[in-house]
Amino acid sequence: MAEKRLAAVCLFLLAAGAATARPDATLADAAEKKHQAKLADLLKQGADVNAAQADGTTALHWAAYHDDPRTAALLLKAGASAKAANRYGVTPLALACTNGGTEVVDLLLKAGADPNATLRGGETALMTAARTGKIGPVKALLAKSADVNAKDRSGQTALMWAAAEGHAEVASALLAAKADLTTPTPAGFTPLLFAARDGRLDAVRVLLKAGADANEAVQPKKAAPRGPRPGTSALHLAVENAHFESAVALVKAGADPDDQRCGYAPLHMISWVRKPNRGDSDDGDPPPTGSGTLTSLEFVKQLVALKADVNRAQKQGAPGRGILGRPGATPLIAAASTSDVPLVRSLLDLGADPKLTNADGTTPLLAAAGVGVGAPEEAAGSEPEAMEVIELLLKGGADVNAADKNGDTAMHGAAYRNHPKVVQLLADRGARIDVWNRPNKGGLTPLVIAEGHRPGLNFRPSPPTVAALHRVMLAAGVTPPKAPPLPANLLDPGYGGKQKSPGP
Repeated sequence: MAEKRLAAVCLFLLAAGAATARPDATLADAAEKKHQAKLADLLKQGADVNAAQADGTTALHWAAYHDDPRTAALLLKAGASAKAANRYGVTPLALACTNGGTEVVDLLLKAGADPNATLRGGETALMTAARTGKIGPVKALLAKSADVNAKDRSGQTALMWAAAEGHAEVASALLAAKADLTTPTPAGFTPLLFAARDGRLDAVRVLLKAGADANEAVQPKKAAPRGPRPGTSALHLAVENAHFESAVALVKAGADPDDQRCGYAPLHMISWVRKPNRGDSDDGDPPPTGSGTLTSLEFVKQLVALKADVNRAQKQGAPGRGILGRPGATPLIAAASTSDVPLVRSLLDLGADPKLTNADGTTPLLAAAGVGVGAPEEAAGSEPEAMEVIELLLKGGADVNAADKNGDTAMHGAAYRNHPKVVQLLADRGARIDVWNRPNKGGLTPLVIAEGHRPGLNFRPSPPTVAALHRVMLAAGVTPPKAPPLPANLLDPGYGGKQKSPGP
């Protein structure tokens, strides 16, 4: 939703803009300072009741701002204009709706205030009242034929404001007045999508009861660079923001628990909702605060109980999501890639298959070791966590000697992640040197990777990982070779451009 403009405008403009008073604005000054006795005396002396301060603010504006029905009634009786707008288009009615003071709103409407007057951004008094959440002003405005489906400059309606703020009673009143439930903003958001994104459970229930489609998805007229992906459903928005109770309500109302119109299903999303990356990009944001008392792991259990497929494979890749960037990833692969021990354990308990692979042949074990995780210093999960996940997967029947279609093994993954203890663990658990000590399709063995030769990254060696690989190679009767020259294909622009020298 757009920023809550009105409150900021009011506080700044009424306080700062009114500082320079006109000679005839003494009545407005008295109202500003809440000097009721002085105000009454000025009215008796014939002061101009509609005289304004420098920014156009009148005494009636201040009475509305202070939610003072007694002063407002006195001013209106003296002829104050209920339609007055200051230089910024703010009316007394807009201020009264911000306060949520029903008595002042009623006084202004009876005195002729326009219920459909707008602020410069198109916000109507009804939108303001819906955002504030007080039912009295909303009902008063509707009784005076306020346009329930008016749109502001961003295409937002009063119902959208009420939904986003979680004002269920207001939403019900607007719906009873025939508020539009389905037409989205140009950005593709409906009232239900706003409510789901912000975890407004009561509003979600009101909207669903009124007939909102539980499978509604964002379909923007023009994709925004930082907006949700087209196909992002109300369920996706609820899960991504850790509003798990709202997510369950949506599924129980008919939302597809395996929906992946945006590229991934809710069970895939849990991996980064629980453990985001540690980088500076968007996927490195901290975990969402969320709402409610339902934990993410309990949500996973409930979602599977509601028929979500724990082994659901992605139909398409999701760029920027690590291992999920390639099609075919399962929720277990996603969880393993973030070294999320509790989530991996839960998924295995729920029937996740540790032998399933993505389109590249990457298994959960390879993902846990480090295949496909990107920059090691930014990836989620620690080395001890990765080791625990690997043990869980091996116990579940994972193959320590599996290799993907690119020729990467778990040992390659350990080298990519700079995890020397994982190297030793894999060797101790039966990783065969004749399987992993081979170049992958990029010409890289685990040792070459550990020595710092990897495409697309600065060539930074990891001496502890090199030492660990030397130890397991010597233990297997293989003499580690001297560091080879950089493979020719790493000099190709497609692998990150010109050769870079080792460095810090």
